Amino acid sequence: MARVVVVGSGIAGLVAALRAAERHDVTVVTKGGIADGSTRYAQGGIAAAVFSDDSVAAHVADTLRAGAGLNVPEAVAALCVDGPARVRELIALGVAFDRDGNGLARGLEAAHSSARVLHAGGDATGAEIQRALDAAVAAAGIRVVSGAFLRDVLVTDGAASGVALRLADGTETELDADAVVLATGGWGQLYAHTTNPAVATGDGVAAAYRAGALLADLEFTQFHPTALRLPAADGGSRTFLVSEAVRGEGAVLRNARGERFMLDVHPDAELAPRDVVARGIAVEMAAQDGLPVVLDATALGADFLARRFPTIDAACRAAGIDWSREPVPVTPAAHYAMGGVVTDIQGRTSVPGLFAVGEVACTGAQGANRLASNSLLEGLVFAHRAAEAIGEPWAEAPSWAAAPGLAATAATELPEGDEPFDRARLQSILWTGAGLHRDRAGLERAARELAAFRMPEPSEDADLLQLGRLVVASALSREESRGAHFRSDFPLPAAGAPRHTVLAPLSVPTEVTVPC
Repeated sequence: MARVVVVGSGIAGLVAALRAAERHDVTVVTKGGIADGSTRYAQGGIAAAVFSDDSVAAHVADTLRAGAGLNVPEAVAALCVDGPARVRELIALGVAFDRDGNGLARGLEAAHSSARVLHAGGDATGAEIQRALDAAVAAAGIRVVSGAFLRDVLVTDGAASGVALRLADGTETELDADAVVLATGGWGQLYAHTTNPAVATGDGVAAAYRAGALLADLEFTQFHPTALRLPAADGGSRTFLVSEAVRGEGAVLRNARGERFMLDVHPDAELAPRDVVARGIAVEMAAQDGLPVVLDATALGADFLARRFPTIDAACRAAGIDWSREPVPVTPAAHYAMGGVVTDIQGRTSVPGLFAVGEVACTGAQGANRLASNSLLEGLVFAHRAAEAIGEPWAEAPSWAAAPGLAATAATELPEGDEPFDRARLQSILWTGAGLHRDRAGLERAARELAAFRMPEPSEDADLLQLGRLVVASALSREESRGAHFRSDFPLPAAGAPRHTVLAPLSVPTEVTVPC
């Protein structure tokens, strides 16, 4: 029986903990409360080929098409083949997916060739999954340590041996382990506009890097096209996710003149891949002097909107907006990280004993742009696989993350500055220089501005600064536009085979050719 520490308590962490607890001694560590991560905010649903008129092959094809040539085929196959069985296990755990007269209800989202997205509570899928998993973990008697910040992954003789934590009262402690599973989510708090909760500060990615693990594809942050843009108490603005499923049900985007501008951007208009829609909105906003575009769902009717999207409906009404009668202002916002800690399809990193699952990981399944509603599925599938691999012989780092040549950037080698760290300024730097539109001048300016900061003591701020520098370095090294990464100075995909960007600790990014 191995001692296992799982860091993170969303779908990936709790599924890993439940599966591992069948054979091992498990402790779950979470920075906030058990339900404070990103999972409970997931609105759209979870995609899986569970219907008779759908197929795993079609789900694979849709995932590859959205991923813009950068997917790892083996990881995509694992995601889509395992998906239906893992979803049925969620149902067995008590997840109450919505039903209609034909059984499980389903929705269509952008870039899917079939309506295969299961949802719960209309637009509260993540909250329902989190509820069921929380209950299952409590019933299983799994230890949960709340209010514990991941200071570092401990490494002994080249292998992960536990975690160093800072507890809510400021004291520090260590937990020994035979296996550490990182399920800490992404880094949405790098950006000024994000749909992510406050805890999404990339702690697991940063800790894995310090522990010696390879990272990959950090330049690929998906910007959700439609976040409700509301005034904030400080005079700025705040965002609230408006699910892609709203557009799947027929809502349309309009500019200040009331025109459906996406019809001129892509044949699929509002249901084009997320990066296309997000950039289309950004271009339209720039053309109308920064005024937000609007999402028009008025044709769907008040009763349907309240029933199908109760969470969004409540948020609109709390803001004094009746979205059944008037369009709502929306803006793109940082949403999901495709890159992260390099893993194989069992969640194994390049550091023996260290696993990574969910958004913290880069399995290659998502490629350069995540297909809608594949995020919950990725956490579910690879958490299960990682738990099964605990105690098994360790494998080499996956071949797709081999390192044949250096990329042309030295952004991580700039001298350290002495300016006091300012998180709001960091978020502004990343939004402006490494957001939806990028170019060399903007990225180099961002690199210099980030280098001017003095590294804070170990904390969320330190993790954000470390990751911000690595994101910018990776974006500089990719001299092309692909998926969620758009550079106006290199507006087309590069010739030849697509390449991953891999970061070894204390190195500049390395480009790696995608396997056929």
